[in-house]
Amino acid sequence: MIIGIPKEIKDHEYRAGMTPASVVELAHHGHRVLVESGLGAGIGVPDADYLRAGAEVLAGPAGIYGQADLIVKVKEPQVSELRMLRPDQVLFTYLHLAPDLAQTRALLESRVTAIAYETVTTTDGSLPLLAPMSEVAGRLSVQAGAHCLEKANGGAGILLGGVPGVESAHVLVIGGGVVGDNAAYIAKGMGAHVTILDNSIPRLRRLDIEYGGRVNCVFSNKASIEKYALAADLVIGAVLVAGATTPKLVSRDIIRRMKPGSVVVDVAIDQGGCIETSRPTTHSDPTFIVDEVVHYCVANMPGAVPRTSSLGLNNATLPYVLKLADQGWRTALAEDPGFLNGLNVHDGLLTCEAVARAHGIEWTPAKKILGKS
Repeated sequence: MIIGIPKEIKDHEYRAGMTPASVVELAHHGHRVLVESGLGAGIGVPDADYLRAGAEVLAGPAGIYGQADLIVKVKEPQVSELRMLRPDQVLFTYLHLAPDLAQTRALLESRVTAIAYETVTTTDGSLPLLAPMSEVAGRLSVQAGAHCLEKANGGAGILLGGVPGVESAHVLVIGGGVVGDNAAYIAKGMGAHVTILDNSIPRLRRLDIEYGGRVNCVFSNKASIEKYALAADLVIGAVLVAGATTPKLVSRDIIRRMKPGSVVVDVAIDQGGCIETSRPTTHSDPTFIVDEVVHYCVANMPGAVPRTSSLGLNNATLPYVLKLADQGWRTALAEDPGFLNGLNVHDGLLTCEAVARAHGIEWTPAKKILGKS
């Protein structure tokens, strides 16, 4: 199979869909790998390393999209990339279609087969290809929030961990999944007072044991969200409903009543955000202020640390890329129901129910797709 890895073109997105180590594995399996020149520049990897790994380096994206059977990326295809997709091609990347009707329509019109990292599951329902970037984003969220709390950046001028004799900041983490757990880990490590809200008692019980009672683990409902958000200096939105639009849990009214100079970091913004006043931002212009509350809503947060992110992502995606390349997408998905859950679009048909609900579009179950010739 011919596998193509184009360079990412989203604002300040430096991650690489494949590292040289991944290319070595694909080449060892007998596949032809095409990479765009400069693919690894953002992670400190020159073209020469990809050549030594067995890839062919092409000068631009046209040759990649024109020849490859399988396109492996990190972020959703941008407008210029959507135009290059072909009906007989497989696209494997993060898509986040639920809040993005324009991209959904463009993928349907391209008739490409699109498999989304974020909806691939394991037998226990976890999300193996989303997890590594959720870990990065969770840890980064506190780092970004602490920076935004500085007075020069619009914040209240609070040091997250305080100093002896001065109280440290109060951090609220909404959601106790992978993002929330990693956010709490960093916030507590920096010396903040941390509260995690979640609507799963077993998860709260696990977090309470994990942190030895040093983190306040509280059941999430409207009353607790309001209470702890109004007391917080930093709120981390870490809510996820796999493949679906995120519910708005922090209302505009709560934002209006929060402390001036407080900060919200909406990690859920890729799926629409869990804070009513959120809107996607970029690394070029990461923040905005609503009612004296600083909002950090960068839609590709892990792109800020591309080397760590690319290595972590490749560790998770490579086994799946090898399945697609070795077996073809139909066999690979038929043999793994969790992998089949990643199929979002095929030949003009939408195959993800959560995305269909978000946009009011008809959908076709992925299992039916496998039965088509």
